[in-house]
Amino acid sequence: MTPLTTPLPLRVGLVGYGLAGSVFHAPLIAASPDLTLTAVTTGNPERAAEARAAHPGVQVLARPEDLWADGGPELDLVVVASPNKTHVPIAEAALRAGLPVVVDKPLAPTAAEARGLAELAEERGLLLSVFQNRRWDSDFLTLRRLLDEGELGEVQRFESRFERWRPRLKGGWRESGAPEEIGGLLYDLGSHVVDQALVLFGPAVSVYAESDVRRPGAEADDDTFVAITHANGVRSHLYVSATAAQLGPRFRVLGQRAGFVTYGLDPQEAALREGLRPGPGTAWGVEPEALWGRLGSGESPLTGGGTPVESVPGDYPAYYAAVAAAVRGTGPNPVTAHEAAAALDVLEAARRSAREGVTVRLRPAPDGADG
Repeated sequence: MTPLTTPLPLRVGLVGYGLAGSVFHAPLIAASPDLTLTAVTTGNPERAAEARAAHPGVQVLARPEDLWADGGPELDLVVVASPNKTHVPIAEAALRAGLPVVVDKPLAPTAAEARGLAELAEERGLLLSVFQNRRWDSDFLTLRRLLDEGELGEVQRFESRFERWRPRLKGGWRESGAPEEIGGLLYDLGSHVVDQALVLFGPAVSVYAESDVRRPGAEADDDTFVAITHANGVRSHLYVSATAAQLGPRFRVLGQRAGFVTYGLDPQEAALREGLRPGPGTAWGVEPEALWGRLGSGESPLTGGGTPVESVPGDYPAYYAAVAAAVRGTGPNPVTAHEAAAALDVLEAARRSAREGVTVRLRPAPDGADG
């Protein structure tokens, strides 16, 4: 990748100002000392007004291509936070215009398209990174620390749940059953839980899934289970649901020596939705003691079993700090397109498994292709 020599902060153009753009990307970009939010594109007048109010001085443009057209703003990075179906064409256009790119998950509808974007970025010596913010969740960072320290022993089963109780539809493209929209929970929340499982336990060799449309009037999957067998023998059981009347543990990890169980979601999304921002002197990403996980064996944490484990603070800002370093050639890409493609291999296999009622075997990737 060709490093940039422009001084910090890097100038960022953000495509899209819906949920992803306004709640996650724009606030994290604006809070980073390494980045400045220079321009936002949206064709929605209300969102344009919201962007100007939240980020005074930002240039608001109507179309993504205005970011790299002649006479457009001078940029060092483009962030794509528009609907899923637009990720590939916008990312490709930005790369062909010579700009490094961050794309919200999922990177593409298929692993083949994700690898095609990766090849284009590599040919042009440009960064292509995928926003997988859940790698910087408090509970995930805590679990990684416990695994690194060998507290659980050899892991046998990893259970991960991203469950919600939303019995009524909200509407919008995320709930659309149209294939081109890439809606449904498998590609939405499933992108997170699959990515986390692969980061923790390595490549998948087989995938089994059950996927249902539960809510009246729903078109896309809203209750899905995915079972992964990893090459190292660990089994991951992953649940994503909008119809969970009782929420299960976020993580339940069973090892030969001990297990780790944690409930509740990382607090960073809620804080961003409330308008709070990371910065010097803030207790950003800190979980209350009531949400700390428990480590132990032989008894349920709900009846006092195990020992509380202080949570590592969540750190979404670390993603964009790493992106800035990667663009400048002083650090690695925090989430590569090849990693995203490996997760999409699993998501595609899960969709086929649920449709056909079969277990899908995955061929291992060539050495280094997805690392």
